[in-house]
Amino acid sequence: MNQKKLKQTILELIRRTSTALPADVKEVLNLGKTLEAEKSRAAFAVDLILKNIDMAQNTSHPVCQDTGYLSFYLRLPKGSDVRAIQSCIEASVAQATELGYLRQNSVNSLTGRNSGNNLGLGTPYFDVSYHDEPTLDIRLIQKGGGCENMTAQYALPLQIMDRYYNRDLEGVRTCILDAVNKAQGKGCSPGFLGVCIGGDRAAGLAFAKKQLLRELGDTNPVPELAELEARILQEANQLEIGPIGFGGKQTLGACKIGHLNRLPASYFVSVAYMCWAFRRRGVVLGPDMRVVEWLYQTPGEFEPFPKSEAKMRPRLLPRFFRDHRVPEKGAKTPGGARNDIRNFSAQPVWDSHVESDKAIRLQTPLSHDQIKALHAGDVILLSGTIFTGRDAVHQYLHNGGKLDVIHGGILYHCGPVIKKGENGYEVLAAGPTTSIREEPYQADVIEKFDLKAVIGKGGMGPKTLAACKTHGAVYLHAIGGAAQIYARCVKAVKSVHLEHLGSPEAVWELEVEDFPVIVTMDSHGRSFHHERQQLSDKRLKALLS
Repeated sequence: MNQKKLKQTILELIRRTSTALPADVKEVLNLGKTLEAEKSRAAFAVDLILKNIDMAQNTSHPVCQDTGYLSFYLRLPKGSDVRAIQSCIEASVAQATELGYLRQNSVNSLTGRNSGNNLGLGTPYFDVSYHDEPTLDIRLIQKGGGCENMTAQYALPLQIMDRYYNRDLEGVRTCILDAVNKAQGKGCSPGFLGVCIGGDRAAGLAFAKKQLLRELGDTNPVPELAELEARILQEANQLEIGPIGFGGKQTLGACKIGHLNRLPASYFVSVAYMCWAFRRRGVVLGPDMRVVEWLYQTPGEFEPFPKSEAKMRPRLLPRFFRDHRVPEKGAKTPGGARNDIRNFSAQPVWDSHVESDKAIRLQTPLSHDQIKALHAGDVILLSGTIFTGRDAVHQYLHNGGKLDVIHGGILYHCGPVIKKGENGYEVLAAGPTTSIREEPYQADVIEKFDLKAVIGKGGMGPKTLAACKTHGAVYLHAIGGAAQIYARCVKAVKSVHLEHLGSPEAVWELEVEDFPVIVTMDSHGRSFHHERQQLSDKRLKALLS
């Protein structure tokens, strides 16, 4: 086995997976955009998402700053040296982390220490099977923490919305729709689902995630499951949770369902929720470790690799989107020619779906009067200084830790990908993380440090809303996963605090310009997230009645 060649190919597989979404995913997102009302919050979110996708591929930087938990699916010839192959993959993972294709994402569960290279007990994850072919089929899924936290498992029979559901496909349907409704924007909708009916708890969740390897436009070979997949896609989009939870027509991009045998006493429904940044790629290698085929790819999509290595895979869409196709005037073919990155530097990242006279420009530090003048739904273009701070920082501050520099400032729920070079720090990716994890701490931190704003995604709970009203603060919603959009808004890294917590958890002091966010919790007690949840709850009840 040519280990050097294998390592090089795996490094390229990681780069492609982290920085470029597959054509079938991009096509679903492009077509979903045509469903949203012009100048709506949903259109604003989708526009930034699509621009972010192009920017990531053109710059070879991560699509999302949370490069996720790495799951490798290996189909190997019988008799393969599995440990040698895994060692090559691990070496490539460490190198990809050093190069900035991956964020430092592997944390020891007992000590809290970040390994710094994405290696550790259980990371990366390997699923190994064997076949009679001489080729190696290696596929990678990168699943971030936000959507992983929205993964759910149900045990039927079960009561959902005041009604009991039995061990049948109607019960399965209800569990899946309930999972989508609970995810809202916290999982960075529009989402993609992998589902398993049956198995034990461990096997069910693993098999559900494996369904995400399927092409989006394929047809389930089991007729009743094919019918259920189509029904789930149609009904989930009737919930109108919409992109990033802002409301809208595209809540779900696909649903793929598999099944396993189960114990007589158990009937599990496992739902693996994947965000819009649906990162999965694959490669088939010959015995000499030469590339036979790149999977989930279109011809000529990547250079300098020869086009002969990029065989065309069927670019089919789920029927729901084929039936709702609405061509845009002057629209380019989805997944087609890439834009020149120079185009992005010449235009604002927010201009397509936000009218400049309706966007409120704010410069830090923010005053009490400026905060009081903001209302839920306002679009803000923020410039000045903000500070990143996520799980470890909030726990530290809540427990009495000191960080006077953030007093009166803005805290951004973000774990950026940052690379240190000769000229200082370079921000490679800087999108928001899911805010609800900070709910136990946020109200106290707002009060102690007189925070004027908190930025994140997915919304927060009643304690934070009450703190915003009592202390005069707002929650600003950034577009989940738009790591390149927000990285481009960062003009400088001014300093770093609490660096001992590790790069994703440290407090990075950033200077930003025209940082696009939407007010979704204001200082008057209004919560856009609570209102959206109530609306989708009503729609779900109507679907289930």
